[in-house]
Amino acid sequence: MTVKTAFGRHELLFAVSAVGLAAGAAVRWTVGPGAGDLIWLATTVVALCPAVWWVVDGLLHRRFGSDVIAVLALGGTIAVGEPLAGAVIAVMLTGGRLLEERAGRRARRDLGALLALAPRVAHRRSDTGLETVDVSEVGPGELLLVRSGETVPVDGLVEQGTAVLDESTLTGESLPVERPAGDAVRGGTVNSGGPFDLRATNDARSSTYAGIVRLAEEAAAENAPFIRMADRYSAVFIPVTLVLAGAAWIAAADPVRAVAVLVVATPCPLILAAPIAFVSGLSRCARRGVVVKGGGVLERLAGARVLLFDKTGTVTTGRPALTEIIPADPAGREDPLFLAASLDQVSPHVLASAIVRGARERGMRLATPSDVEERAGRGVRGTVEGRRVSVGKASWAGRADAAWLDRVRGRAAARGAITVFVGVDGRLAAVLLLRDRMRADAPRTFRLLRRAGIGRTVMVTGDRADVAGPIAELVGADAVHAGLSPGGKVEVARDESARAPTVMVGDGVNDAPALAAAGVGVALGARGATASSEAADVVITVDRLERLAETLAIARRTRSVARQSVLVGMGLSLAAMVVAALGFLAPAAGALLQEGIDVAAILSALRVLGPSRDRAPRLRGDEAELVRRLDEEHQALWPRIERLPALADAAAGPAGQARDTAVEALSGFLTDLAAHERKDERLLYPAVARVLGGSDPTGAMSRGHTEIAELTRRVGALLAELRTAPAAPEPAGDLRRTAQELYAVLRLHFAQEEENYFVLADVPGRPEP
Repeated sequence: MTVKTAFGRHELLFAVSAVGLAAGAAVRWTVGPGAGDLIWLATTVVALCPAVWWVVDGLLHRRFGSDVIAVLALGGTIAVGEPLAGAVIAVMLTGGRLLEERAGRRARRDLGALLALAPRVAHRRSDTGLETVDVSEVGPGELLLVRSGETVPVDGLVEQGTAVLDESTLTGESLPVERPAGDAVRGGTVNSGGPFDLRATNDARSSTYAGIVRLAEEAAAENAPFIRMADRYSAVFIPVTLVLAGAAWIAAADPVRAVAVLVVATPCPLILAAPIAFVSGLSRCARRGVVVKGGGVLERLAGARVLLFDKTGTVTTGRPALTEIIPADPAGREDPLFLAASLDQVSPHVLASAIVRGARERGMRLATPSDVEERAGRGVRGTVEGRRVSVGKASWAGRADAAWLDRVRGRAAARGAITVFVGVDGRLAAVLLLRDRMRADAPRTFRLLRRAGIGRTVMVTGDRADVAGPIAELVGADAVHAGLSPGGKVEVARDESARAPTVMVGDGVNDAPALAAAGVGVALGARGATASSEAADVVITVDRLERLAETLAIARRTRSVARQSVLVGMGLSLAAMVVAALGFLAPAAGALLQEGIDVAAILSALRVLGPSRDRAPRLRGDEAELVRRLDEEHQALWPRIERLPALADAAAGPAGQARDTAVEALSGFLTDLAAHERKDERLLYPAVARVLGGSDPTGAMSRGHTEIAELTRRVGALLAELRTAPAAPEPAGDLRRTAQELYAVLRLHFAQEEENYFVLADVPGRPEP
């Protein structure tokens, strides 16, 4: 309510001043000079009263700003009888204040959404049964039931069974965590598995989630208020103005000359140029799907030198994805992914959803399972097309060689992946590796950030060091802080902010305190938590990390244009002040000249809305739609590329149904790949070349097409040779090697196209395979 009232007051002052100036002119023309001058005088007084208060308020807050000259000019016009000049200054002053209020008012950090996410009720077990109570009524030692999908109301211990929890709101870890009986569980996490009993160890006020809310509140209170750019320049401009006005008065023994100097020195370029530039910057950001909460935020962002970033959901997708299938018996006839995904269709587990999604991405048509049995913390079991299938832990899935289990677990640990074991008819058939994959646009974003002036990047995450380290290395982070609680992230943000201006990027509830503690907090709001969006200064509403680099570039250009506009306006004002001091410019004429200077400063500030010299090229219209279609083909081809080495192994294996199926699948893939590459070369690359300019901007990528075509031809020839000589060892070995070469080239080529070309059409961000 306070913000709205303040905004209405500034709007009213401007309206009264503008109407007063126009009415005075009309009355002077129709009634007479005396009546018109009286209206102008009243308009000047109306503007002078709040202007005096603004100066007093600034002094109370230890700010001596540019409004001092405006007050002196308004008072001087009244003293020497120049009502027109006073009315013109009133319009300029109140108009500038209105623009500044819109541009520079910093949004209050609203923690309402963070509080709304807090658990409200709990299901308490008692002698009379189960009762639903307000979470504030829960005390230590009480036994609670946490149902599937509910938020854990308080911190406690798992009483019995195994709890499967989504702890991403607190730790940032996207993969679910299993907590067996006796393990501690924190309030604010989400039950991703079946119902379980929880023994409360404290009340709601002492829970982990409540602590996050308090941290966000404390960190938000630490940021100092925004100091206007105009006030910083006025530290030099005001003394020069006062000295020149005093010298003109003394030299000419005429106070009118001093008033004329003050009138043309009225710092409207200072008051108008910076706010208009920042409003224009906010507008440009909004057009790119980025909400910046005020001009002060944009200015602080322009000065950022250190980037702090969360891992999960920021540089990664924030959800597990199937990345690899390791069969226990490569010569096995069954397809473990098909069997596991068919069974997992009926499971509510988050990893089951990832496995089903992975199978469908690979074009599989799943079967309907029967006799399904699921046990929380262990896995799911059922029948698929007559085979008894188990999916879950190794001990649940079936018998296996211990040495093989150690190898696959080591392989999973090295890749930061979680393991899901698949058993068929009582024996382990395969292990599925799932991990949170990096965003495809993450490496390019970090390169652009470096180019835009970020000198240091620091990862702050709740993940383990062995998981966070490889991701940090891929994006070129200078430091990694892993295993952090929300409070630990705040400490890192404070330490880094003490050395240099910082910006923190995150998307989860656990990031909210750090977003508030950093110089500028940026939330990825497309899929992130509402709490982080509310605690942040900047919210990226589209699912593209690259917008962060664009926003930083816009902020830096906005600050640069604002400075240039202010300096140009000050320079013109100084020249006019000299002319007025020499007696060649009366106050009324000076006020009108000052209006012209204002227009020049405003036009200069509006350059922010125009394209910058280093603007990124864009594909639009039909060409952008073409890129989106080709990107859809990429998404369909990626899973088939991942299967390429396994298909080549099967195609080079012993004769049989599995070999025939692999040969057919591999041949079909080569046909589809060749068609896609022809579209790229004939349709996409000419469009990209036109946008990028230069003699041959896509030449290197076209050379990649040539290499892919050659490898595709060789694989096809080896398949034909194997059909005629199935038992020959030479073509089988060559097929494996050539398919591996094609696999490596395709991964690199597809990633380069997505990172360098698809971005030109604003294709939404998605995981790097």
